[in-house]
Amino acid sequence: MRVQSLTLAVASAALLAPTTYPAAARIHPAVWREGAVSAADLLAKVRDCAPVSRGRYRSDNGAPANIPVCGTRDAVFWKADMDIDCDGSPGPRCNSGTDPYFAASTAYAQSDGRPLSAERLPFIVVPAPSSLWDYREHGIGGGSVVAVVYRDRVQYAVVGDTGPQGIIGEASYATAKGLGIRPDPHGGGAPSGVTYIVFKNTKVSPIEDHAAAVTEGERLARRFADGG
Repeated sequence: MRVQSLTLAVASAALLAPTTYPAAARIHPAVWREGAVSAADLLAKVRDCAPVSRGRYRSDNGAPANIPVCGTRDAVFWKADMDIDCDGSPGPRCNSGTDPYFAASTAYAQSDGRPLSAERLPFIVVPAPSSLWDYREHGIGGGSVVAVVYRDRVQYAVVGDTGPQGIIGEASYATAKGLGIRPDPHGGGAPSGVTYIVFKNTKVSPIEDHAAAVTEGERLARRFADGG
């Protein structure tokens, strides 16, 4: 895993490099900056797992149940794949035509009462509460601040939706795009290597204010990386 900081030279080269996606799957990359806290800083704090779930999750139906939810004083985290959530307010990239499993709703709503927009707002999906694990018991709810780490990138997001009780590892179209992961709900995502860090007792309000999520996420990530 590459962990060194980006330089202007590398950033310039990245802008000039051609995409590696097949022609049919090309996307416009999101503008991205890692911020003051690197992926390496965060991953160093989640090497060891103290499980807080009563069992383990699957990444997909039929996959082995081998993913625990781990906890620290300030956060919970898990390491999984990334499936693409395109649910919520429909748009040109997330709708019943682009996603065969599209649902025009999310567990948590915008301040105006409408569902979240998966293609515009970086958010993650947490498993619905069950005897396996209940996220609400750990100070987590709609709008909780999240740092999602993939390779050398960090994307700040919020908790925005819930999914099946026994499956973990899903995030919105916008989250995937910001991490350089193919966001297509039909065949996109990442098969492994994604770390989700959810900070306890935090909330972005209104939930759709991504700039606020980034500001608060960077502050919390710095504190987390520094050990308290």
